[in-house]
Amino acid sequence: MTAARPAAAPRAAGAIQRRSLLAAAAAPWLAWPVREAVAGAQVEEPLADAVRGALAAAIANSAPPKPVFVSTEARLAYLRWLGEMSARLKKRKAEHVTRIEFLDTLWYESTRAGLEPALMLGLVQVESGFRKYAISSVGARGYMQVMPFWARLIGNGDVSRLFHMQTNLRFGCVIMRHYLDVERGDLYMALGRYNGSRGKPEYPNLVFGAKRYWDYKA
Repeated sequence: MTAARPAAAPRAAGAIQRRSLLAAAAAPWLAWPVREAVAGAQVEEPLADAVRGALAAAIANSAPPKPVFVSTEARLAYLRWLGEMSARLKKRKAEHVTRIEFLDTLWYESTRAGLEPALMLGLVQVESGFRKYAISSVGARGYMQVMPFWARLIGNGDVSRLFHMQTNLRFGCVIMRHYLDVERGDLYMALGRYNGSRGKPEYPNLVFGAKRYWDYKA
C-alpha cells in the first residue's frame, strides 16, 4: 500500500497563495476581494433642524447631471479624465454606456459636494466594489452603502430609491460632505464617521489606499 503524503496539500496551498500574491501585486484590480459590502454600523445621530433642512435641500432636485465648464480647456480636461477613468473601471463595469453614465454622475456629485472624484471612487471601491445593488450586513445599500435611516432623515423615506444610481451617489456625497464639515475638514475622522468606525485607522487607510489607484494628473 502506498503511504499517504500529507505534506502535499499544504505545499499546494502555499504555491496557490504565492501565485495569488504575485498576481495581486502585478494587477491591482485582482487584489480586490469578492466579498460582502463592508459598510460599518454608521451611527444615526440627532440633527439640528437647520442641518437637516440643509441636507434635505442638497439631496433634492436630482435632475440628470449637466456639467458646466468655465472654458474649453476645462471641458477637454474633464474628457481626458473621463477616458482614463473609463479604462481603469472597465474590468468592473464592462458595458461602456453604463460605465460612462456612472463616471459622469460620480464626477458631477463629487464636485457638487466639493469632494475629490478620486476620493469618492476609492470610497465606492472599498464600500461596495462598484456593485449597484450591494447590501451590507447592517443594511447599508448601493454603491456608497447608504444607511436606510438617511432616507427617512433627509429624503422622502423611500429606501428602495437608494438603489438608484444618482440618488445613491448624491446621498453618499452629501453625507460625506456633512461629516467632513462636522469634523472641521479632518478627512481621516470624517471617513471614520462614514463607516461608523470613527477614530480607528483601518477604514480610512483602505480608502486612502484605494484612492491612489484613481488619482489622475492631466
